[in-house]
Parts: sequence; C-alpha cells; structure tokens
Amino acid sequence: MPAPGVNSAAIQSYFGNNGSGIFGLLSLFSGGALARFSIFALGIMPYVTASIILQLLTAVVPTLEQLKKEGESGYAKITQYTRYLTVVFAAAQSAGYAYLFKREHVLNVNGGRLVLIIITLTAGMTLLMWLGELITKRGIGNGISLLIFASILTSAPAGISAWVNGGPFEKLFFPLVALGVVVAVVFVQEGQRRIPIQYAKRMVGNRQAGGGATYMPLGVNMAGVIPVIFAAAVLALPQTVGSFAPSTQSFINAHFSSRSWTYLGVEAVLIIIFTFFYTAVQFDPVDQADNLRKYGGYIPGIRPGPPTARYLDRVMTRLTLPGSIFLALVAVLPSIFINYFNFSQATSRALGGTSVLIVVGVALSTMRQMESQMMMRSYEGFLR
Repeated sequence: MPAPGVNSAAIQSYFGNNGSGIFGLLSLFSGGALARFSIFALGIMPYVTASIILQLLTAVVPTLEQLKKEGESGYAKITQYTRYLTVVFAAAQSAGYAYLFKREHVLNVNGGRLVLIIITLTAGMTLLMWLGELITKRGIGNGISLLIFASILTSAPAGISAWVNGGPFEKLFFPLVALGVVVAVVFVQEGQRRIPIQYAKRMVGNRQAGGGATYMPLGVNMAGVIPVIFAAAVLALPQTVGSFAPSTQSFINAHFSSRSWTYLGVEAVLIIIFTFFYTAVQFDPVDQADNLRKYGGYIPGIRPGPPTARYLDRVMTRLTLPGSIFLALVAVLPSIFINYFNFSQATSRALGGTSVLIVVGVALSTMRQMESQMMMRSYEGFLR
C-alpha cells in the first residue's frame, strides 16, 4: 500500500535506475517496501539504529550505565528512550526520503501532502516496532530480527528467478558459492572458545556449598551482523550528500559506488573496526573478572582480578580478529561476484553476503530460543 500521493510506477522506475547502491540495500531490509514507497517503506531500521546508539551511549553515559545496573526497571526506561529516539529517526528519515524523491521529480506533492507522507511513514515504522516487541514478549524469538529476516526472504523469489534466467556460469557456480557461504556462516556463528571456570567451595552455616566446574563461552563473532549495518549506514552518507549536492555527484559515483574498490575497501575496514568496537561494548573483561571474583570463581592457572581481566581481553581480541575479517569478506562477496563473474544484481543481493549472514544468524538464534522454551516446558511438566 503506497503512501498518500505517491506514484508507485515513478518510484519503481527510479529504483530500477538507482537500485544497485545503498538504496537497493535499504529496500532489501524493508522487504522491497522502499522501492514502492509504501507505508512500511522505512522498515525496522530506525529502531535498529536507535537501539545501537543507546547501547553505545550506555557505555559512556554514567546515567544510562546506572540504569542498566538497576535490572528490569532500568532496562524498561532504556527501552522507552529507544522508542522515543526511534520515532525521531523515523521522522527525520521520512523527511529525507520525501525531500530526495521530490527533488528528483519522483514525487509531485505540496507541503501539506509532504507532511502527511512523513506522518504516515513514521506511523508505519512505529507499528512495526510494536509488532517486533510483541513477538519478543511472546517468547517466539527476537521480534526485530525476525522482521528483518522476513523482509530479506521476500526478495528470495526474485533472486531465484534471476538465477534461473542467468548465464551458464552463474547457474553452475552460484549454488556452490551460496552453500559455501551458509556453511561458513554457521561455522563462525556457532564457533566459541570455552574458558574453564572453577568455583571454590564455601561454608554456609554448618554445610559446605558451592564448588564445581563450568565454562565461559566466548563467541568468535559476538557482534553479529551489527558491524555490517553500521558500515552500510556510514557509507550511505557520501551518497546522501551527493543526492543533495549535484556538484559532488561525479566524484562520489567514481569512488563511492557500491562496485568501486574504494567503496569495498572502506566497507571492509569499517566492518573490522566496528566489530572490535561493538564487541568491546558488549563484553567488558574487567566486569567479567570482578563478577567471577565476587562469586568465588577463577580460571585455573590465572590469578583473580586484573590478571583475569587481561587474560580475557587477550583471548577476546584473538577471537574477534578472525570474526571481523570473516564479516568483511562476507559483506563484500556479492559485489565481487557482480563485478568480475557477471552475476546478476538481484541474485547476489537476495541470496548472498549480508542477506545470508542475517538470515542464517536469525534462524540459529530463533532455533536456540525455541529449544530453550521446549526444555523449560518439559522441565515444568516433569516437576508436576
């Protein structure tokens, strides 16, 4: 359903000529809604961006950090702040799209209709945010990730059709490449380093409690697909500036198109940097070491306190490096095949690289949550 006053044919024609760049990627995350400028054209990406910014601010703003330590009440307040920031981002992004399409003569609307379009797109994104939170609340899985998962899968039929109609080289080798990417994604996403943890025994009253051994799982790719989304958002800035400043268009098209080596190199470097940064935000070795010492745990052969923190930091750095390089390779893989192996844009965009990374990652996460729900139900039934 298109937004009020939108000519769907003109919008689709514009995306047919400009869909190979960042707009094609944004349309992919919205399930193709942006290419039709429908009421869900923004997809769920403003909420993702707001969530990432709030998580980063939590590590540097003392007030937010204190809220995080308050438990459920603190998380509820942070979630509320995320919703407010999401609405602001959605309104700003809606205004940007409307202004861009109006300047490109795709939209022919007056000021009042422009405001109506902005309100409609913002309301559509807010509805998606509510649906995602409702899915998460029901315990089905991460609702926001599932919405992105469904949006990407909507482009799979077009990718399969393009593959069927492609050349013989693409027909033969693309299934092998796609299968290899899936296997690699599963291998890296499920890969982890298990740090052995030993808990000392304590005297509680007249009885001895505690003790035992367990492990701390450290994932190879703890950042998930967030660094890829971050890099895409940063690299969208030059093309956005070029859209509003036609004098810079030739330079940006030469160096920051999605097929140029400059774009691919900068994207790979940004993904590696953001992977280390986001992993550092998610995993704090000092906090982990303090928690272990607080509950009487220690790593065999490593002294508690600062030595444990240094050890965890060293292990996490060695794990993050191959994980970040893997993310960078998967992200630039579709563009390489398009440039040098004549693969179609629709096939590589729908069935390769970032799409497979998100789809497989969300599928694995949802499967683990469903298994945990089944185990909880069985355990409850056993007690009864």
